[in-house]
Amino acid sequence: MLDPFDTLGIAPTFDIDVEAVEKRYRDLSRVLHPDRHVGTSAGERRMSLGKAVEVNEAWRLVRDPIRRAEALLRRHGVDVKDGAEPKADPAFLMEMMDQREALSEAKAKHDPAGVQTLAARIRARETDVLGRLARGFEGLDGRAGAPESLLPLVGELRYYRRFLDEVSAIEEAS
Repeated sequence: MLDPFDTLGIAPTFDIDVEAVEKRYRDLSRVLHPDRHVGTSAGERRMSLGKAVEVNEAWRLVRDPIRRAEALLRRHGVDVKDGAEPKADPAFLMEMMDQREALSEAKAKHDPAGVQTLAARIRARETDVLGRLARGFEGLDGRAGAPESLLPLVGELRYYRRFLDEVSAIEEAS
């Protein structure tokens, strides 16, 4: 499986400077662009194109916090299936059901202020989880079982992302 950190030549950390990594991605993309390899052999062009595809995929993974966390967990030996949901706390699931129901009601009432209030709450929780993940990944060195302890946070982040995607869809439909 592709290791996006190695592919981009960046440190394997959760807390990244997205702008700096994007610059690195653009630099690599320029070097690997097919137009730069017109005069080379077919094998070299294929190799360059393959590397360009890897760089694009690595950038796609690293810029998404969920996929970045999954890649880091894989580096720490945790078997993470893309998009697989870790077992979530039942209280958290009930709370998210309540939040989604409130969002559905705000949508049905055509209440954009209510939608924004709910979205702000979830964004704040998302920010908190992102910080907890960053601190969790920083503290992994040598702690047995620690990587698996971050799986529930990745699951929470997925729920928040889906909620906020739904908010975006409501806003676009208005």
